[in-house]
Amino acid sequence: MTSPEDLNKFVALREIIAKLRAPDGCPWDRKQTHASLRESFLQECYEVLESLDEGNARKLQEELGDLLLHIVLQAQIAEEAGEFRIEDVIKDINEKLIYRHPHVFSTAQVKNAEEVLRNWQDLKQAEKTKKGKNDSLLASVPKSLPALNYSQEIQHRVAQVGFDWPDDQGVVDKLVEEIGEFQRASTRKEKTEEIGDILFTMANIARRQGIELETALREANQKFYKRFNYMEAACKKRGVKIGDLSFDEQNALWDEAKQHAEK
Repeated sequence: MTSPEDLNKFVALREIIAKLRAPDGCPWDRKQTHASLRESFLQECYEVLESLDEGNARKLQEELGDLLLHIVLQAQIAEEAGEFRIEDVIKDINEKLIYRHPHVFSTAQVKNAEEVLRNWQDLKQAEKTKKGKNDSLLASVPKSLPALNYSQEIQHRVAQVGFDWPDDQGVVDKLVEEIGEFQRASTRKEKTEEIGDILFTMANIARRQGIELETALREANQKFYKRFNYMEAACKKRGVKIGDLSFDEQNALWDEAKQHAEK
């Protein structure tokens, strides 16, 4: 059994998870499969993002641990099935990092971070060609990504090969155009399509500004939550129901919440 002084070692985590999966281990851990862990794995990813949004280092440490647990557990399940081992995962990523950073591990020269990204994509495409894969530039973007993230990633990919607006104003003009098309849409199908185009264009603007749109929207959601929570608390304190207020009264309370909710 792993000793307390070894608990800060990666090998200890592997041994603990192997023990949990053993015949005399934990019934819950033993019944897990790659697929059964999918939903909770995604939840752990979002909890990591939340700790990053909050700037909470202690929470980030804890959430990264939960995420690492999932990674090692998935690898343990794979090892038991004869698919691969955690050592294979580590070897693959180490080889990839060395190959895609020739400016660090070899003699290649780069001018800036943008050139590093271009080289990364070129090397990635070369790897695919070597393996006999001639997929689209967009094929490796996971379709299970949240839609806003997916939009930004595919736009980022095509921008790296020059398919991009020459300046930000062109994208802003496109947004105005899309909003006009939404206003002129007459059917639900047309409106749905135009809303999608508006969001896609917003994702492009955010990408060009270096803004991660999913993060920006999460922060906006949290800001709305805090302000509305303030409105509810204020109504309770004043003995009124928020639903009984007029629209103008609600707006006045919203303005008050903007002044005080985030202090």
